[in-house]
This record gives sequence, structure tokens and C-alpha cells, in this order.
Amino acid sequence: MVSNDDLTWMAELMREAAKEEILPRFRNLGADDIEQKTSSIDLVTQADILAEKLMTARIKQVFPDALVVGEEAYSEDPSILDGLAAAELAFVLDPVDGTFNFARGIPLFGVMCAIVENGVTMAGIIFDPVGDNWIYARRGHGAHMRWVDGSTKPIAVSEPAPVGEMGGSSSWYYLEPDLKEKVLRNMGNFKTGFGFRCAAHEYWLAATGGCHFVMYAKLNPWDHLAGTLIHQEAGGYHARFDGSAYDCTTLDGGLLAAPDQASWTVIRDTLFKTA
Repeated sequence: MVSNDDLTWMAELMREAAKEEILPRFRNLGADDIEQKTSSIDLVTQADILAEKLMTARIKQVFPDALVVGEEAYSEDPSILDGLAAAELAFVLDPVDGTFNFARGIPLFGVMCAIVENGVTMAGIIFDPVGDNWIYARRGHGAHMRWVDGSTKPIAVSEPAPVGEMGGSSSWYYLEPDLKEKVLRNMGNFKTGFGFRCAAHEYWLAATGGCHFVMYAKLNPWDHLAGTLIHQEAGGYHARFDGSAYDCTTLDGGLLAAPDQASWTVIRDTLFKTA
């Protein structure tokens, strides 16, 4: 069972990786330090690669039998995901979430980690290297923000509101064409809409009450396992677009997180309604 000490140890490791491998390269990347993966908005940098290597090596020193699933390791060997659901202990890492922003010098990026036991996400951490603080949750223990001096405070999602008073983010650019058209049109029914190109900061905003919903079409586990647990422990509700549950085996079907189940239904129906 994940303890507070385990969670704090992991958060400090994420902070160390950021200080050693990520922040020194921020706004200091050479042309050879950035590579395109699947598209012009799907990038990898030396910061991603080296931060993940540092964290993976340290995790294996302390937890030699743990499975470590990193975004960059998956790029090299997609079969690494096959053992995630059955692993007694697994660490799922996104070394630089928001790589597009990071590579462009925009200070909206984060480090994410989910700790999974027997297929269930038991802890999640989102570290903000620029702010030098993090939000985190242990299953059944609520969600909190922590500063480097050790002080903490509970966090909570927004209160439900009428559609016209709600705001949120949508990663519409990964949707199928028919859904993309609907979402782009229907976002006008909400008070505000945004997209950070960074799940770490989008989940951060949703879990701390800064927006009402976040919506995703692309479901890589390193992007969502930590954020959905933190959001849930902050009082929120999430499910796939069809209302089914999301877990570490879910790679498609979309994902929507909202303040509660009733709000989730209203937001989903509003986003996908036909004119």
C-alpha cells in the first residue's frame, strides 16, 4: 500500500529530475535537442529522455521489482504497457507533460507520476517545476497542494453551475472529424474555453476549482492516471464519453472530468449535441 512517505519520496524525485535535467534546458534547447514523434505537435526533447532515465533508475534502486512505464520508454517499446494492469507495483511517468510548450519556451509544463497497484491507481502527483510545488492524492485520503517547505492545503473542484456559467478545456484537435465539428461549435455554449496543450496544468486547474471540466480524446496512461485520481479525490467525477469507467487499461473512448456526475452528463450532452 502506498504510504505518505512513498508519495513524498516520489515527489522529491520528480523535483530533483526537474532541477537536474528539465529546467536547465528550458529556453536553452538546441535544434538537435528536439525531435518530432508522430506529428508537429508531438515532440520529444533531451529533457524528456534524460529526466525519465533519471527517475526510472532511481525507482528501480528503491523498488527493484516495480514496473516503470515511462512515455519515452513506451515510444521505444510499446509492449511495456502489456504488464501494467497485472503489476503488483507500477510507476507511470510523464517526464515532461506539455513538451510542445516546453520546446517553445512557454512555462506551462509539468512532471506527472501515477503509482498503480494491481491495476488500480493508488496515488498521483503533478509537479510544477516553474512554481516549484505540486498537487497530489492518495486513494481515499483526499487531494492536496504541497509547497517545498512542507506546508499543505486541501484542494477541491469547482461547485456545479449552469452550462452558461461553466468553463473548461477540450483537446478537440485529437477528436474524429464529426465530433471535432460538434465540439468546436458547442464550446460556445459555455462561458469560457481554453486549451493549454498540457494535461498537467489542465488537471491542476480542474482539481483546484479553476475550471469546471477537462475533456480529452487521446488517452495515454501517463497523461491521465495521476490527474484523474487527484481530480476524483478533490471531489470530482470522470468517465469515458459513453459513461463507462476509465482505468489503466483504457486507451480509447475519450475522457471527461467534471465537478460531479450530474454536471458530467450535462457537459457531455452539451459538447456533443447535434445542432
